[in-house]
Amino acid sequence: MTDHPLVRVPARPSTYSFEPATTALLVIDMQRDFLQPGGFGESLGNDVTQLRRTIEPLAAVLAAARAAGLTVVHTREGHLPDLSDCPPAKLNRGAPSKRIGDPGPNGRILVRGEYGHDIIDELAPADGEPVIDKPGKGAFYATDLDGLLGERSVTSLLVTGVTTEVCVHTTVREANDRGYECLVLADCVGSYFPQFHAVGLAMIAAQGGIFGWVAESADLLAALAPSVSA
Repeated sequence: MTDHPLVRVPARPSTYSFEPATTALLVIDMQRDFLQPGGFGESLGNDVTQLRRTIEPLAAVLAAARAAGLTVVHTREGHLPDLSDCPPAKLNRGAPSKRIGDPGPNGRILVRGEYGHDIIDELAPADGEPVIDKPGKGAFYATDLDGLLGERSVTSLLVTGVTTEVCVHTTVREANDRGYECLVLADCVGSYFPQFHAVGLAMIAAQGGIFGWVAESADLLAALAPSVSA
C-alpha cells in the first residue's frame, strides 16, 4: 500500500494515473522571446495571443503542483553568448537580422542571460525549482534533465509550455523513449498555429497513446485537489 494514493485524471486515450511523489511538472520554454507582446516571436509576424492563452491555466497548475509537493522543472531554449552550441543548420535559419544571436526587442535573440531569454514574470520559478537551459528543441538533448529526474525518482511527467509541435512534442518523444509516462495538458501548451496545436495533440494520444496522454488542466486540478488539501 502506498503512502500517496494514485491520482487519476480523465484523459485521452484513457485515464492517466500517477503518484505525486514520483511525478514532475515540466514547464517548457515560457520565455519572453516567445510570449512577450512586441517581442521576438511577434516580430516574426506570429500571434502571441495563441501562446499567452496558456498562462492563466498554467499558473493554476503550477500553484497546485507546488501545493501537492510535485517536483517542478522549468526549461529555457537558448545559446551561449558566443553561439558555440548553436549548429549552422539552426543558426542560419530565418531572415537575416532575425536570427539567433541577432539584436532583438529584448536583447540578443535566444541568448542566455538576455532579458528575452528568461521566463515570463507570471510563471517565474520559485526558489529551489530547477531551470534547465537547453540548446535544442528537446529538453533532454545536451542537458542534465534525465539525471535530475532520476535523482528525484520521477517516472511521470505533466508536460506544459510552448510550442506544442516543436519543443513540447520533441520533449515528449524524448521522454517516451526514456520510459517516462507523459500527460500533456492541452490548454497549458500552445502554438502560434492552431492547426499544428490540434494535430500535435492528436499525434500524442493516437494509437492507444503512442507518445502519452492528453487532458485538460481542469481535470488535473480536480484530481489533484485531495492531495492539495491533505
